[in-house]
Amino acid sequence: MTQTPEDTQNLPTEIVPAAPLVPPAPTWVYQAPVQVSSDLPASASPAVKKAIIAGVISGLLAGMLGFMGASMIGNAPSAPISLPAGNGDTSPRADDSIAGIAQAVLPVVVSIDVTSASSSGTGSGFVIRSTAKESFILTNNHVATGAGDSAEITVTFQDQSQTSATVVGTDASYDLAVLKVDRGNLPVAALGDSDSVVVGDATIAIGSPLGLTGTVTSGIVSALNRPVTAGESNDLSFISAIQTDAAINPGNSGGPLVNSRGEVIGINSAIATTGGSVSGQSGSIGLGFAIPINQARRVATELIATGKSSYPIIGVQLDLNYSKPGALVQEIVPGGPASTTTLKPGDVIVAIDGVKVGDGTELVVRIRAKNPGDVVELELSDGSIIKVTLGSDHN
Repeated sequence: MTQTPEDTQNLPTEIVPAAPLVPPAPTWVYQAPVQVSSDLPASASPAVKKAIIAGVISGLLAGMLGFMGASMIGNAPSAPISLPAGNGDTSPRADDSIAGIAQAVLPVVVSIDVTSASSSGTGSGFVIRSTAKESFILTNNHVATGAGDSAEITVTFQDQSQTSATVVGTDASYDLAVLKVDRGNLPVAALGDSDSVVVGDATIAIGSPLGLTGTVTSGIVSALNRPVTAGESNDLSFISAIQTDAAINPGNSGGPLVNSRGEVIGINSAIATTGGSVSGQSGSIGLGFAIPINQARRVATELIATGKSSYPIIGVQLDLNYSKPGALVQEIVPGGPASTTTLKPGDVIVAIDGVKVGDGTELVVRIRAKNPGDVVELELSDGSIIKVTLGSDHN
């Protein structure tokens, strides 16, 4: 069961991970030829029917004779016909063009196949670190774990070579995972600064939608800091996402969203659908969501170093059934960051660092976008401001 975005966003949509569990390459079906009826009215007399048939045959014969005559006249020997050939543009594409960016980024993007005895799926990823003997690939948690803990993972590179991969670590709350392959000296993605992204910036999504490797789509950043929750129970992720209209489909999960300089600014993770899909894997409607790279960089660094990652907390329990605007504090966690402040049960948090929050889930998303140790300002419904230094917990 998927989670819908907060009601305050007024999105008549369902937010779902861009699921890695996709069928093989899609099948294109040709339309059947148009059928033309040759039935005659039942009321037509035999004489009429014979006349019609004779007329049709006569018309066909006349047409054939006319065509043959025209062909004989028109096909008289003449100079060979020659159509102009295109010159073809072989000049190098500009580095900042979509073609130029694609050429630069495609070598670092991989297709990820996850297979178990009961299921299989395809996702995307990209190389973030490489040494002489091994390389590390960043992808989504729901890609790496989509077929179960015992699944076999195969990585396919741009040159179609393949190798097996192992999971270094995962973080379901951020929907991130790092894989390792025993192959060194691979090209590495250039990571950008997602904090510098603004609405309207150009975006390019690269990955393997529906298993179609090396697919490139383009668009713009259509919104920032979009609160998105996706997944189920312990795999529920909280993302303050970059929204883009670049086409993102099942199989794009884990692939890079890059800017006009070819730098990764996000990891494609979820799409919005209108719901009601029979397969549960509706395609792009121009609402895709990516995990900001600044958030992913910290998590990936921790996963590579220790196999685990941390996330920031304020040390409160929230009433997620609270129906009014804001986040209702239900309990202060003893020894947690908030326990040293004046925050108390019954307080309603309406903003964090000046950004309004519609409900408890949105507050969690805003906090998860921070780092442990950050100092945040919580605004309460009575107008008071409380500063809290964020603590940390581990996945």
